[in-house]
Amino acid sequence: MTTNASNQGGRSILLAGATGVLGGHVTRALTDAGHKVTGLGRGPGNGIRADLTDRDALLRAVDGRRFDTVIHAATALRKTPLRHRDMRATDALRTHGTAHLVEAAQATGARRFIAESMVFGYGYGDFGTRPLTEDDPFGPPGTNPELERHIEGMRTKEQLTFGAPDLEGITLRFGLLYGPGATDALLPMLRRRQLPAADDRGRVVPWVELTDAARAVAAAVEHGRPGRAYNIADRTPLGFRTHLLCVAREFGLPKPMAVPLWTVRPMAYAHTVMTGNLRVSSAKAERELGWTPVYPSSGDGLAALRAAR
Repeated sequence: MTTNASNQGGRSILLAGATGVLGGHVTRALTDAGHKVTGLGRGPGNGIRADLTDRDALLRAVDGRRFDTVIHAATALRKTPLRHRDMRATDALRTHGTAHLVEAAQATGARRFIAESMVFGYGYGDFGTRPLTEDDPFGPPGTNPELERHIEGMRTKEQLTFGAPDLEGITLRFGLLYGPGATDALLPMLRRRQLPAADDRGRVVPWVELTDAARAVAAAVEHGRPGRAYNIADRTPLGFRTHLLCVAREFGLPKPMAVPLWTVRPMAYAHTVMTGNLRVSSAKAERELGWTPVYPSSGDGLAALRAAR
């Protein structure tokens, strides 16, 4: 996937994960901003075909290529992760894949390296009602081996991004993503009442609509400060069940079945997310990147999605 810049001031950008859900939105946001985007990934839709976990093949694939900026938005997720094992391939991309992509960025002469991160890098659990900022600890030890594996991936990805010689490293800590290409996968399950959700009273997590997330990436390309992390989330944190209720209401679907929280325990990763309580502040991104969410709440973003269908 290669798109042409619309003006002479556009940057040449290598985007790992360009054919993914977020990557597709990022490609459009960057192209609209006048940049030239080359996709990097295993699939046939990429301008450069390579697997981030295969260092030697990746370096061969970028040999002789030149880019101004490299963006790491690659994920191994193809559906909502429910069990801890569903995250393992993405955990590997965050560690080994990032290390290899940093080398590739250096080989192409890139100056800027932007990495997708997640708010769960602050940890899984109950953080109370105070919104966390980028000054709060990121990457604390996980409370069990599985959670440590996930947090280690996010911790390592940021350390590699910020520690790479001769690269201006920037990370974007996204809330849970929803919107075009992501929410669509939930609709058939809600229609068939196959998506139960546990009571989330008193618990919320950050969300961000996909096109808003993509605009944040484009803003970071142009305005991000080297060595900085930015929280990227809307202004209305919601519990997982509350978000699903918004989806069902907006699309005229049956409400998800209400189930006791303990029934979700076999889906251990989903249970961890559903029992979390986390708020973040995106004031730094608004101040330094000039980014604000077009959709300040899931209700706004979902209404726009339905109207566009």
